[in-house]
Amino acid sequence: MRRAKPEKREILPDIRYNSVHVQTMVQHVLKRGKKSVATGLIYDAMDLIKERTEKNPIDVFEGALKNVSPVMEVRPRRVGGATYQVPMEVSADRRVTLAIRWILSAARERSGKSFPDKLAGELIDAFNETGSAIRKRDETHKMAEANRAFSHYRV
Repeated sequence: MRRAKPEKREILPDIRYNSVHVQTMVQHVLKRGKKSVATGLIYDAMDLIKERTEKNPIDVFEGALKNVSPVMEVRPRRVGGATYQVPMEVSADRRVTLAIRWILSAARERSGKSFPDKLAGELIDAFNETGSAIRKRDETHKMAEANRAFSHYRV
């Protein structure tokens, strides 16, 4: 086990939208250290969102993150010889991380032409409370609700 928690690194906001969440999304899209490519993909997706919805793309992005973010999740906890799935609240940082992870995985699984096209579609769907990422959040909430009987095992 760790002796001390590592300190959180400060993430600087991105250049175009001045948003920390957009920069976090860029970091998650990053493959093989090609940050300029990842940034270009995100910005292309934002431009597509602007075309399709005629709304501010940062509002759609933040709304999608808010809709996909889970409130509760289950964590395994060993008590005696049994392992229980104990429902717990999700911290703010983990909410954003999970939301971004789920949106990106849903976008990658989507059928479409290019990644910006798929990402824009998934973000718009998440903003409208439909799509795979929303389904993943609902599954997580259902698991937490089903295991509510074990909530007294919280750490």
